[in-house]
Amino acid sequence: MIQKADRLNDVKEYYFSSKLREVAALKNEGRPIINIAIGSPDLHPPTNVIEAIKSSMELPNAHQYQSYQGIPEFRAGISTFYKINYNVNLDANSEILPLMGSKEGIMHISMAFLNKGDKVLIPNPGYPTYGSVTKLVGADPILYNLTEDTNWLPNFEELEKEELDKVKIMWINYPHMPTGAAASKSAFEQLILFAKKHDILLVNDNPYSFILTKNPQSILAIDGAKEVAIELNSLSKTFNMAGWRVGMVVGSAEIIKTILQVKSNMDSGMFLGIQKGAIEALKLSKDWFEKQNSIYKKRRDLVWEIFNKLNCTYDRSKGGLFVWAKLPKGRKSEEFIDDLLNEKNIFLAPGTIFGTNGEGYIRASLCVTAELLSEVITRLSIVKSK
Repeated sequence: MIQKADRLNDVKEYYFSSKLREVAALKNEGRPIINIAIGSPDLHPPTNVIEAIKSSMELPNAHQYQSYQGIPEFRAGISTFYKINYNVNLDANSEILPLMGSKEGIMHISMAFLNKGDKVLIPNPGYPTYGSVTKLVGADPILYNLTEDTNWLPNFEELEKEELDKVKIMWINYPHMPTGAAASKSAFEQLILFAKKHDILLVNDNPYSFILTKNPQSILAIDGAKEVAIELNSLSKTFNMAGWRVGMVVGSAEIIKTILQVKSNMDSGMFLGIQKGAIEALKLSKDWFEKQNSIYKKRRDLVWEIFNKLNCTYDRSKGGLFVWAKLPKGRKSEEFIDDLLNEKNIFLAPGTIFGTNGEGYIRASLCVTAELLSEVITRLSIVKSK
């Protein structure tokens, strides 16, 4: 067999990629597995979004290559969306770059700015892809601690003790996945000051800001943010369009232009129909968000009940698409998850897949029907007879 590239030596297959094969195999054996681990929205996109992609199929240029930067109407839609919902002004011609999902953007940004030996600040716990992509491009990840004691926000006293000279990028993600923690305006301001002091590109990954949160926030609303910060966003969670693969990176024109140098060499533009659908999604009023959140609130109540059955503790003030819970003292995350899978046919996510600071925690998704969540509660209520 041809030897794999050295860059893969320190990169493992994504946890859910391998674990879901195991879960699928158990299902094939007839096991009634209920999966409440994955954040893949089960709800449908808005009807007008579906109609937009259907009607686009007959347009003369529907099936041709599209612009690397997206059609002007899509960029204009993103600009208006940011102004209405975040009070952020973006130049539609130079400060917005549509992406085939924000995950694509993590790779593009890393390839655009990182050289071998550069260092990257990565949250622990946090989205595993930040670290994987950092290693793939030959840069060195530096994990920074997020803990319950600091409400899952960076500890700047700790950060200042790091050797920061070669740090080029800092990944942040608020509302935070997996914990659901939000960043206050003052926290964003502190992050901007830190990035300016150390000449670091600050990247906020922001796909959860409309799910069970009162005030959607963008780091770019902070004065001076565009000097050092960019933001990834996505329609996957907000509009139930995960499989469409549509997102964006926004920020200063110079940074966006640099990212485009990478992107334009890696794909040939987003399918026109997807862009047309996204334009309609971005026009939706607050009624859409309220309707979605009313569903998620009911599901969250059931997840809280599940965690009560498991003797876990959790923070009812947190938002987002997941519930993060602390296990009973002494229990290990992966051991707990495997026991639950084997004994009750229930699959949750162990906190350790998000970093070492996730040990002792588990995560449940709200992308599961109330009926299935109720079934989980029923299974946990059944006590084995001796």
